[in-house]
Amino acid sequence: MRDRLLHIFQETYGELSPRSPTPEFTIEFFAFTNINHTIRLRQGKLLVRLSDLLEGAPEPVLRALAHILLAKMYRKPIAPAHATRYRRYVSSHEITRKAHLVRQMRGRKRIASAKGHTYDLEAVFDDLNTRFFHGLLARPRMTWSRDHARNSLGHYDPAHNAIVVSRVFDHPHVPRYAVEYIVYHEMLHLKHPVKLRGSRRCVHSAEFQAEEKLFPHLDKARQFLKQL
Repeated sequence: MRDRLLHIFQETYGELSPRSPTPEFTIEFFAFTNINHTIRLRQGKLLVRLSDLLEGAPEPVLRALAHILLAKMYRKPIAPAHATRYRRYVSSHEITRKAHLVRQMRGRKRIASAKGHTYDLEAVFDDLNTRFFHGLLARPRMTWSRDHARNSLGHYDPAHNAIVVSRVFDHPHVPRYAVEYIVYHEMLHLKHPVKLRGSRRCVHSAEFQAEEKLFPHLDKARQFLKQL
């Protein structure tokens, strides 16, 4: 398998850079938490780590992945056919299920606390649950982020059944409706899980978007978020 994989990467490199000498490759499957892959150039050698979830994948999928990684490495355009083939494979129900289980086993979710200096996320969840969901949503683990992240204001992690909200919102100057909107949005992810439609993941379905519009301070909350 390793020799075949090396041959695939060497052939793909030759297709992308036919006039350049093929570098030395070191390729291994690695136990990442997610379906991640890395490629690095070190002292003229290409070091490639592939998620072990793709060990045993069909050769066309491995060729597609080799093309994607090498194209990104050398800033070449990615062929749509390769992108589609790879996306379909990793979005399949079998691989998605395996990735979910692997993330549960390997990933460690750092849970800080639901109680902040200004807002208690569990209290916010319970209030929203009563007002909008008839109290029917089981409360996941609620936690403020460990740092004041601005690139991710909030997210629901299904593998660890946790809602994480950026600590930038735990401040007296942040209106409650902004915190409620972030939690409400993630509660909708809890109610409307990601669906697969062909090779594409549908994160915000029509049902999700329709319920999001029911939040009474939607416009004000979005405007506040834009100012961050």
